[in-house]
Amino acid sequence: MLQTINLKKGMVFKQGTKLFQVMEINHHKPGKGNTLMQMRIKNVRNGAIVQTTMRPSEKVEDVTIDKKDAQFLYNEEDNYVFMDLETYDQYNIDKAQIASDVPYLVPNMNLTLEFVGSELVGVELPATVTLKVAKTEPMIKGATIDGGGKPATMEGGLVVNVPAFVKNGDEIIVNTTDGSYKSRA
Repeated sequence: MLQTINLKKGMVFKQGTKLFQVMEINHHKPGKGNTLMQMRIKNVRNGAIVQTTMRPSEKVEDVTIDKKDAQFLYNEEDNYVFMDLETYDQYNIDKAQIASDVPYLVPNMNLTLEFVGSELVGVELPATVTLKVAKTEPMIKGATIDGGGKPATMEGGLVVNVPAFVKNGDEIIVNTTDGSYKSRA
């Protein structure tokens, strides 16, 4: 058992029969009363994200995540298929479970699969990915590089704020933790 005061971003815990991953966590000390843990948690089985508040002394069951190196192969509607790089086993995961990761997925990309026992519960993306710009506005004459930038839609549907010189068809490197532009590929 683990006290909620010891939870950190990214950790997975079990409450009842449900598995949750901590997305954000804040210690909140109101003017009167005890400290509270305000958390944004994701149900790893269905992808639902909820806000919750717990006391620091509450106990939750700690869960061990096993990781396997894998490759994203393809998707069929709402089903995403991954291949274990060691055994060549294929695993399917529903889009709802990995909804926040879907815009970063590119066929044949290497990543890490996360398991609780034998159950596939999620994916861990690399820190950055290379994506192709599908649509953006052309550069405005006289715009400077350090201007505010402009929105660009990637092939997977992700919208990234990019510098003015980026054009349709360019490949850019995107940070997967916050969806920000890093550089040209």
